[in-house]
Amino acid sequence: MTSHAISDAAWGEVTPEPLVWSSGPWSLELRADEIADVRFDGTVVLRSVRAVVRDRDWGTAPAAVTGVDASASELVVRLKHVGLGADFDGELRVAAASRSSFTTLDVAFSTTANADFWRNRIGLVVLHPPAVAGTPLVVEHSDGTADETRFPLSVSPHQPAFDIAALHWMGDGVESSLVFRGDVFEMEDQRNWTDASFKTYSTPLALPFPVLVPSGTVVEQSISLRGARVAAAPVSPVAEPVTLVETGLTVPEFAVGASTAPGSVPDGLALPATLLVEVDASASNASAVLDRARAEADGRPLDVRVIAASSDELDRVLDLLAGVPVRRLGVYTPGIHMSEPSLWNALVAGARTRGLAADLVGGTRAHFAELNRRHGALPDLPALTVSITPQMHATETAQLVESIAMQAVVARDALRIADGLPVHVGPVTLRARFNAVATTPAAPDTRTDIEAGYGAEFVPFATDDRQSSSALVAWTVASAAALCAEGVASIAYFESWGHRGVHGFPVATAIGWLDGLSGAALLAASAPLPSGVWMLAGRTADGTVALVANLNPAAVVVTVDGVTVEIAPLSARRLAL
Repeated sequence: MTSHAISDAAWGEVTPEPLVWSSGPWSLELRADEIADVRFDGTVVLRSVRAVVRDRDWGTAPAAVTGVDASASELVVRLKHVGLGADFDGELRVAAASRSSFTTLDVAFSTTANADFWRNRIGLVVLHPPAVAGTPLVVEHSDGTADETRFPLSVSPHQPAFDIAALHWMGDGVESSLVFRGDVFEMEDQRNWTDASFKTYSTPLALPFPVLVPSGTVVEQSISLRGARVAAAPVSPVAEPVTLVETGLTVPEFAVGASTAPGSVPDGLALPATLLVEVDASASNASAVLDRARAEADGRPLDVRVIAASSDELDRVLDLLAGVPVRRLGVYTPGIHMSEPSLWNALVAGARTRGLAADLVGGTRAHFAELNRRHGALPDLPALTVSITPQMHATETAQLVESIAMQAVVARDALRIADGLPVHVGPVTLRARFNAVATTPAAPDTRTDIEAGYGAEFVPFATDDRQSSSALVAWTVASAAALCAEGVASIAYFESWGHRGVHGFPVATAIGWLDGLSGAALLAASAPLPSGVWMLAGRTADGTVALVANLNPAAVVVTVDGVTVEIAPLSARRLAL
């Protein structure tokens, strides 16, 4: 089997084999509609180039490849963007050329609207790999001036570059230049959403949106990428046997989210010590949500996150918590998905009045981007929260795998913002539980029961078929390993049961393993692990345990504390050492 077929089998997918195209020193992979891993002389200089159509709520219209023509010097990809009200026919044209002492790769996009469409963005998106973080960057502007800056090292809350006409940088011995045409471009740090990239995109966010695109409109944009090898590429380090060393830290507590699926709580539900439940205080079924969460928890404490627009809404939920074991309690304002001072004060007072013995938490129930941008407006909190979903911008499996290293970056920067406060991460879900950037308000939930489900059950695209895959075991272990850092107090994953859940799926094994390490003495590897391999290890009362995950589509051999094992592709093992 090819590595692609192995990956598809592990993730439960059937996707086209990538088309590898090369011309002179340039090479790339065509993965469906994405021009991926653009290399010059073997070095990745761009993570991706893609043509996107995004609607008024920042939804991305699906792109279908209707034809591909490839020659030694040109690659033509015919595209159709249909969905979310969009109907566009277009093409991407990739061509390589030699010019003087350097070579260029030109990418041109043209598309025609077949119907009126309200857009927030239509055009080319360029992704720069995260390895360029901290690298010097020259930004040319539309007026001919230029600034010297750097790709951000810490995750940048706002755009690190505006009014981009061209970019110049160097990485791994390759000098690169990128010229943009057809619109004004700017850059954002997509690590805010655990994407492994910096994104340069068209149509500045400062411009009004949405904008009507009349039927018949033609959109054209292009980029020219120039490369030159100026130094030898660095040699990748060779993995070596590792020993486990003390860190003086403890493994965080692990939890799962309450199910939002239709139906009743299944028998034989095995859960970690805490169940996280999100309660929309404006919904008529808030009481039913809490009742079912209590049934799922079966005596375990709840981590209750309330979404409320007023103190009256908050009080109605707090009244429902009488006699309920509550481990943690937080409140968030809808729309901005953050803890605001007025409601936070109402939570503190309400919890005290009712004698609710819970740890109070606040921050964001959305992406790290919200915390990164708005943390200065937070009240005086005793602990911070942030959730993670890796598919804000793309849904390919590569996006999932690449997000793991970015979760470690997000944890690092969330802890920096926390400045000594404990950080609670979660829920961590494959798809978004709600649209945190929608410009169209969500319809209120007027049902008094949850027989048909609630919350994420009614969010388009919130369910991912890969939830039931065997590869999710490795992904979840790797995610936990990436997020376990000093100051991270708890991590909550997925839902307890249902099609976004844990029960009955292979990932239940990973959750059980992690729960068994909660509170253990955290151990670290003495040397770097092989690329794509992650490990979480701890010393429990019963001995030392290492959870090792291999996210590669090939087997990997590792040696931990003198024990040598082979980890199958896209799988994980629990080692009792």
